[in-house]
Amino acid sequence: MPFERSLEIERRLEDVLRLIRTGRYSTPMLAEEIGVSIPTISRCVTALRARGHDIRAERHEDGWRYVLAGQQDPGKGGTDRPGDKPRKVSRLSGHDD
Repeated sequence: MPFERSLEIERRLEDVLRLIRTGRYSTPMLAEEIGVSIPTISRCVTALRARGHDIRAERHEDGWRYVLAGQQDPGKGGTDRPGDKPRKVSRLSGHDD
């Protein structure tokens, strides 16, 4: 049983990281997509950061989004989307205006 729980957590962390890589998800959006609570997402982000992933929260015109620092959008060659330039960067989780 403990192995199954560990496997479930690892899969959740992989899912959260995959969604963060898209640069389109805030804490509440991740929680809804994954099917867990907002505090669980915050713990996942903390765990992923502890594993060395440089996850940041960027404020966009429509609110906060998680991004991986230095990652380039495969379709654009950069992390910014047209008309959606980040205004502020924070290392804190849970910023969802």
